[in-house]
Formats: sequence, structure tokens, C-alpha cells
Amino acid sequence: MECDGKLDMGSGGILMDIWNKPLYETRLGKAYVGDARDLLKYLPSESVDLVLTSPPFALQRQKEYGNLEQGEYVDWLLSFTSDIRCILKKNGSFVLDLGGAYQKERPVRSLHNYRILIRMCDEQGWRLAEEFFWFNPAKLPSPIEWVNKRKIRVKDAVNTIWWFSKTDFPKADITKVLTLYSERMQVLLQNREKFYKPKKRPSGHDISSHFGENNGGAIPPNLLQIPNTESNSLYLQCCRAVGVKPHPARFPQRLPEFFIEMLTDRGDMVLDFFAGSNTTGAAAEYLGRKWIAFEIERTYLATSAFRFLSRADERVVRALYEKLTSNETTETHKMHRPIQLQLIDV
Repeated sequence: MECDGKLDMGSGGILMDIWNKPLYETRLGKAYVGDARDLLKYLPSESVDLVLTSPPFALQRQKEYGNLEQGEYVDWLLSFTSDIRCILKKNGSFVLDLGGAYQKERPVRSLHNYRILIRMCDEQGWRLAEEFFWFNPAKLPSPIEWVNKRKIRVKDAVNTIWWFSKTDFPKADITKVLTLYSERMQVLLQNREKFYKPKKRPSGHDISSHFGENNGGAIPPNLLQIPNTESNSLYLQCCRAVGVKPHPARFPQRLPEFFIEMLTDRGDMVLDFFAGSNTTGAAAEYLGRKWIAFEIERTYLATSAFRFLSRADERVVRALYEKLTSNETTETHKMHRPIQLQLIDV
């Protein structure tokens, strides 16, 4: 499947008006309220360097943020990914966080996330560059029936993250995401002659003298251990200040930061088309990347602006929230500078 020129730019003045007036804007990004299937049509072909998102999961129990039955889910998600392939640059990447699920009333895992993977590659021409596994050690035990009550399954604490690309060689640089060396490796680096001798290992690996060189850090594994323990962040403080529930399915900012650093350069464009509380946009802004966020629920996107404030001043927070949730759509709400952001229209 290939894209032929730009996508259909849509019809009607309402959508064009939405596109020209994001809900809010920062120095590097824009956040839009609307259905991603409509908004994606306004992005030029091959204009985005990284698409990173976590869609509503195909769970059997309905969630506040909305989710479909597993039988509908695969076709629904694939209705977005063909357009994503069109707007992604040839050397760009698409990172998709997909949680697993059990079949209804059975202690048997659903295969919907694997069906998505196979169909994207077989029908839409995606390459699976690599699979990652996000381990959240703080995740609560679930599902309750099989883990807590009957105790016949262990806690489901790992999400699969698929890294897709359009070519075999998408832009990537793992030297940007090196991890700290282990204590043992640090000792080895301090005295290579004493603790290390190049030789062929029983496994067949021929470990050369270069193994003992200091390269600034260790190569990270595809198991990302990142706890999701946000409890008193600026975003949550601001939500409490205006009496609004925060988005119930947030991932930690360290997660998008890892992929943004590895797969993009400063000034590149990052898109999250299921933005939720816009953690991806905040991570992109922090790392000096341009970003676009799409979110269908206005309240979620309005509260996501709190991520770009410098402090939880209740007066400022309330005034901003009232503007972003009002019916007035004629004014773009602009904010300056990332992280130390100051509001200029409140």
C-alpha cells in the first residue's frame, strides 16, 4: 500500500475552521479537538517524523475514556493506520502501545493485538522494526476474577509496544538512550586488564577487546521498566484545582521520551492522534521537538494544557480551563516557552 500525493483535504468549512484554530498552542506544538480520522486528512503526505500513541484498549469492561469490543477493535484501529502510513516520512517511525486483554468471561488471552500486527504488515505494508515490552512494576493486579479471586493467573503488568516503519532502515540512534553501566561494568572499565580478557565464549560469541571500552553507557534492552506512579504531579494538582477528573489512562512521560529521543532529532515533528492528557506532546516539547496532538474529548485536551504550566496557580488554572472548555472557538489559546511556560492570554 502506497500513498499517492496528499490525502483528501476533507469537505466543509467546519473541519477547516477546527484545523485553523487549535484548542491551544505552545512554542513547538498545537493541540486539536476532533476525530483523528477527520484531522489526519489535513496533514500533508510524509510530513511527520514520529507517530507515537496509545489508543483506547480493547477491554471487556467499559472504561471512562471509551473502548470497543474486541471483535470490532481490529478493523477500527486499522482504519487509522493506513492514513498514518501516508503522513509518515519514509524514514519515520510509528510506535504503538497496545495493552493485552482476556477473552470475555474466560482466563484465556485475546489475540486482537497480534491480529493488528499481522494485518498491518500483511495488508498495509508496515515493517515491524522491533517489539518492546513496557513493564510497569506499580500496576495493580488484574483481572480481578482470575488474579485476585481465583488466583489462577499472575498480574498482567506488561504492555506490548510495536515499533513500525515504512522501510527496513528508519531513522534511529540508540546512543541517545544509553543507560547507566552496571556496578560490575564500571569496575571492569576502571581496570580492564585485571577483570577482562577477550576470548570466545561457550555460546559462540567472540568478545573482542572493544567490549571493555567506555562508550558512555550500556545499550538498553527492549524491556522498558518504567513505573507509572504519578500521584502529585503538576497536571494532577491542576485537575484538582478545577475539580475535574484527570484522564484515567495516562502513561508516564519517560515512556514517550525514550522513543522520541531514539527515533527523532531536535526540530522533528511528533504526532499523537489519541492524545488523551497529551503526555506525548509534553515530552516532545521538553526535548525540543515539534508536536501535534489530536483528541476527541475536549475536557481531556483542555486539562492537558496544564502539563505546560510552570506552577499550579489556582487563579490562572481556573481561568485557562474556563477558556479552553467554553464554546468560543474563534480564538487560538497560545502559550509561550516550554516547561517554564507563562500564559499570555489569561
